[in-house]
Amino acid sequence: MGMQAGGSGGLQSEINVTPMVDIMLVLLIIFMVVTPLLQHGVSVNIPRDTRYAEEDQLINKETSVIVAIPNDGEYWLGKKRMSIDDLKSEVDKALSSKEKKDRIVYVKSGIGVSYGEVVRVINAVREKGIDQIGLVADKKKGAAPKAPGT
Repeated sequence: MGMQAGGSGGLQSEINVTPMVDIMLVLLIIFMVVTPLLQHGVSVNIPRDTRYAEEDQLINKETSVIVAIPNDGEYWLGKKRMSIDDLKSEVDKALSSKEKKDRIVYVKSGIGVSYGEVVRVINAVREKGIDQIGLVADKKKGAAPKAPGT
């Protein structure tokens, strides 16, 4: 009876946490090793449904500036077709008389237009000092009403 602590041969009332700490440290090491292997890249789900998009009433005005890109390399300002260089100057002319808060350019592109073409138009507009750019999307027919609170 050399290992008894206390003198009475009963049960110990102390919790032995050493095995639990060992298990937790092993799990921590496993998670630290496995976590970087799980992060290959960022997956982005592009929204396909515009039911909950906010509708800007300014786009329906006659004075709004809308750049349309129906196909790659084809640029329209209103009903006039033009090159990307002409587009820069025409957008600048169209917005020169407007106040700072009303200087908005709307970009509308077709489904088959590449992302690079849209970015090219956005960069061309930004070169003229216009920071407010709206991307236009048509609502689907039969779309559900807006969610409450939006």
